[in-house]
Amino acid sequence: MNTAQEPGASRVRLVPGGLVVGGERVPLWAASVHYWHLDPADWRACLEAVRRLGFRVVDTYVPWSVHETGPGSFDLGKDPRKDVARFLRLAEELGLYAIVRPGPHINGELTNFGIPERVVWDPACQARGPSGAPVVLPMMPVAFPVPSYASQAFFDETARWYERLGEVLAPLVHPHGPIVMIQVDNEGALYFRDGAYDQDWHPDAIALYRQFLRDKYKTLSGLAAAYGFEEDAEGAPRFGDIEPPTRFDAETAAQLPRHVDWAEFHEVLLATAMTRFSDALVAAGFGGIPRTHNFPPGQEATPLNAARVVGGAVDLVGLDYYGKASEAAHTSIRRRTTELAVRTEARGVPAFACEMGAGFPPFFPPLDERDSAFTILAALAYGLRGFNAYMAVERDRWIGAPIDPRGRERPFADFWRRLIAALERVGFAELRRVAPVRILIPRNERRLARVTHAFGPITAAFFSVAGSGARDACLEDDFGAGSSPAIDVDTFVRALELALDARGVPFSLVGGESKADAIAGASWVVAATSGGLSPVLFDELASASTRGTAVTLGPRAPELGGARRVLLEPHDLSRLVPREGGPPPILGSDPRAIDAAVASAITALGLPTWSADPEGVFTSLHEDAEGRPRVLFVIRPGGGDVLARVGLGSGLARAVDLLEERSLPILEGVLEVRMGPHSIRMFALES
Repeated sequence: MNTAQEPGASRVRLVPGGLVVGGERVPLWAASVHYWHLDPADWRACLEAVRRLGFRVVDTYVPWSVHETGPGSFDLGKDPRKDVARFLRLAEELGLYAIVRPGPHINGELTNFGIPERVVWDPACQARGPSGAPVVLPMMPVAFPVPSYASQAFFDETARWYERLGEVLAPLVHPHGPIVMIQVDNEGALYFRDGAYDQDWHPDAIALYRQFLRDKYKTLSGLAAAYGFEEDAEGAPRFGDIEPPTRFDAETAAQLPRHVDWAEFHEVLLATAMTRFSDALVAAGFGGIPRTHNFPPGQEATPLNAARVVGGAVDLVGLDYYGKASEAAHTSIRRRTTELAVRTEARGVPAFACEMGAGFPPFFPPLDERDSAFTILAALAYGLRGFNAYMAVERDRWIGAPIDPRGRERPFADFWRRLIAALERVGFAELRRVAPVRILIPRNERRLARVTHAFGPITAAFFSVAGSGARDACLEDDFGAGSSPAIDVDTFVRALELALDARGVPFSLVGGESKADAIAGASWVVAATSGGLSPVLFDELASASTRGTAVTLGPRAPELGGARRVLLEPHDLSRLVPREGGPPPILGSDPRAIDAAVASAITALGLPTWSADPEGVFTSLHEDAEGRPRVLFVIRPGGGDVLARVGLGSGLARAVDLLEERSLPILEGVLEVRMGPHSIRMFALES
C-alpha cells in the first residue's frame, strides 16, 4: 500500500484505489459495526478485532428512529448505547477512519427501515399508489407505508434530523475527526416498491412529474407531437392536466412514449431527492468529504440512474452484494460489477461495494461462508476495488458475521484476514481489469423493459439478481414490430456474452446513461437496440466510430428515437465507419452471425483472449499501470470438480494462490488448476 504523503492535502478525496485522507492513500477496506446493537463495554474489543483483520475504515448507520425520542427531540449520548460520537472517537483512537450513514432510510433490518413510526404513518409523508392509497412494503418484521421521495413534509422532517445530528457529528468530520465519507440515503429504489406503476401519485410527486414534462418538451406542441394528440383540438391537455399512466396499456409503438417518460420521471424523482438530502447534509455541517450512495442488487431494473445521481447529489455510487455461489450469481455479479468498474474508472473513483455480504438476516434464505467468499471474489474478479463487509460484527437480526458481539473472532474471520492481506500484497486497489469490448444497454431499453415487466408485484430486480432478464420477465407484446423489443434485446445480449466467453474475450456490460464513460477506452462497442436509439447516444457512437472505435448496433437498426418517438431526421447509419475485416455496423440476432462478428473483431481489432477449458470455467486478468499481468482469477461457478487449463501466453513462470499460499507452474504458457464446484481462485502471476 502506498502511504506516501501528498503535500498540501488536508481534505479527503476519492482516487481509483480508494481515498486520499490528509495526504495518505487509504484503500477502502471497510467493516460495518452497528454501535447501538452492542454493549458499549464491547465497542473497543469489536473495533480492535476489525483492525486486526486488516480493515482500515469502520462503517456505521446512524438510525433516526433509534435516536429520536419525540418530534424534534433526540438522544445522541444520554443513553450510552446511543453515544455515536464516543463510538467514532474510539474508532479514531484505534487508527480507523469512518463512513457514516444517517439515512433517512437505512434498512439495517430495522422496523420501518430506521425511520420513526410517527413519520411513516404521517399521510403527508407517504408515497401513494395509482388509487391514492399509501404504498406499503410487506417487509419483515413489520410491514409499513413507505415515504414519498417527493414529499415536502418528509424532506422537512429529514432536514431536522440531519441538523440535530450535525450538532454532534459535524465536529468529527476530517480533519477534526475520523469521518471521511458520508452516505446519502440508502438503496434508493423506492423502498423496493419499484415497479413502474407501484408509486408515486403523491401530490408533490405529480407536481414534479408535470414540471419534468415541461422541462423535457418545452412547449405544448412538443408534448402533442410526442404523445400523438392535436394541440389545438377541443379538450387537448395542457401540462397541468397530464396524469401519469396507472398501468401499462400501450398497444402500438406510438403509445409507448408516455410510459417510457413515466419510467424516466422516476429516475428524476430519485435524483432530485438525493440532491435535496445531500444539500441538507452539507447544511448540517457534513461538507468537505465525499458523499456516496449504494445501489441494491438488481439496480439496473430499478429507476436508479447513476448518471443522474452522481455529481449534484453524490460523488460515488457503489453497489450492494448478497447471494448464493451459483452460475446465476456469477452472471449477475459480472454484469453489475463490470458496469460499475467502467463508470468509476472513467471518473477516477474506486469501484466500491457499499455492502458486501458477510452473513445474512434471519428472514432471508441462508447464506454460508462459501457463498460470501464466492460473492466477494467474483466482484473483485470483475473490477471491484473496495468493499464494506456487512456485517463485520454480529448484531441483532444478523447471522454469520466473522466477529461476535463481544469482539471475538469466529472461523470466518480468517478468510477476511487472508483476503485483505492478499489484496495489500499485490496492491490490488491500484490494478486494472482491461475490457476493450463494451456491451452497451441504452437507458431507454432499460426503461422499456421496466414498463413492460409482466409480474407486477414481483420486482424486476428479483429476476436480475437471479441472472434472468427481460425474456423471462417482460410482456411479449410486439407493438407492431413483429417481436417483443425488450425480449429481443435481452436475447441478443445473452448470445453476445456466450460468443465472447467462448473465445475468452474480456468484456464489460455498460449502461447508456453515462455515454462518454461507457465508451471511453473501448475498442469495440456493441449497442443493443430494439429499433429505437436516442439521437444524443447515436451521435456519441458515431463520433466514437469516426475516432477509430468499432461500433455495432443490434439486433435491429434504429428507426425511432430512444423513447420510441418518430425522428425528425432519421439516424444516418453511414456515419458508423466499418473497420476493414472487422465486425459489421449492424448485427442481427442469429447466434452464428454473432459468433462470426466476434471472430472478426478479435482479428481486426487485436482483442485479447484468455481462453479457458473446459466450458464453464471463466477467467479475469488484472494488470498494473505498466500493462503487466499481475493477478488472475479462475472462476468455476457451476457444479463438479474440473481440471481447468488457462492459456496465458509466454513470459510467465508461475501462479501463486493468494489465499492458500500455494505455487503452481505455468508451463508453455498454460496454467493447470484443479477447481471445485462453485469456486474462485485468485493468483498472483510471476515471471
